[in-house]
Amino acid sequence: MNIEQIGAVIRERRDVLEIDQRALSEISGVAVHTLSNIEAGSGNPTVKSLNKVLGALGMEIRVEVQQ
Repeated sequence: MNIEQIGAVIRERRDVLEIDQRALSEISGVAVHTLSNIEAGSGNPTVKSLNKVLGALGMEIRVEVQQ
C-alpha cells in the first residue's frame, strides 16, 4: 500500500467517524498540517505518526516481510 492509498483509507475512516482533521489532530497528537499531507498522499510520514493517527481511528499498522 502506498501513501496515496493510506491517505485515502484514513480520510474515509475519519469521514465514517464524522470527525474533522482538527479533532483527529487533537486525539492523535499529530499536527493538522501532517494529517492534511497524509490524506493528500504527499510527504513522507513516519511510522510513528501513522501509528498515532491509525490508533486514534481504531486501526493499526501491520508489516509483513516475505521471502
